[in-house]
Amino acid sequence: MKMIAVAVVAGLLGSGMSAEAAPARKFGMAHARAIALKAAPGKIVDAEYEKEGGGWRYSFDIRQGKRIHEIGVGAFTGRIVEDKFEGPGSRD
Repeated sequence: MKMIAVAVVAGLLGSGMSAEAAPARKFGMAHARAIALKAAPGKIVDAEYEKEGGGWRYSFDIRQGKRIHEIGVGAFTGRIVEDKFEGPGSRD
């Protein structure tokens, strides 16, 4: 869990954004993970806190057998905002 938080902060800093640029969120990473895994059972192989489409969300890549299921969870609502399968060799 600490590695994910470090990766999120490093990703924000590496993209030119400061960690302070992300607003306070209603749901933490652990709660968002539980929501994502309920929607798509499997093993989380990547997790991010990101701004996409004008809103902040958690994004999870979940391995289900040989495919990757991407689930986005709204950081303020806890709702699923993305639910798709990545194509083979896709780099998002």
